[in-house]
Amino acid sequence: MEKQKLPNATSVIILGIASILTCCCYGIGIVLGIVALFLAKKDIAAYNENPEIYSGYANLNTGKILSIIGIILGSIYLIFVIYLYTVVGEDGIKDFQQNLIEKMKQQQEQ
Repeated sequence: MEKQKLPNATSVIILGIASILTCCCYGIGIVLGIVALFLAKKDIAAYNENPEIYSGYANLNTGKILSIIGIILGSIYLIFVIYLYTVVGEDGIKDFQQNLIEKMKQQQEQ
C-alpha cells in the first residue's frame, strides 16, 4: 500500500514561510503563523492515529517550526511598534523620518 501525503503539510510550510516574510506587516505574519499551527495540529493528530499510512511528517514539522518563528518575529515587531508609538508618538516618528530624508539628500548632494 502506498503512503498518502498528509493533507495540509504543504499548506503549513507555505504559511510558515509567509508568516516569516510578513512578520513586519503589523500582525499579518502572526495570523498566518497561527493558521499554520492550527492546520499542523490537525495533521499531527491524523498522523498519530495512523502513522503507517501517512508520509510527509518531516515537512509538517518544518512548517510548524517556521510558523512558530514567524509568530515570534511578528510579535516582537508588533510590540516594538506599540512601544515606539507609546514612547515617541506619531509626531516624533514623523520628525525622525523627515530628519533622515534630509540627511540622505545632503549626502547625495556631496
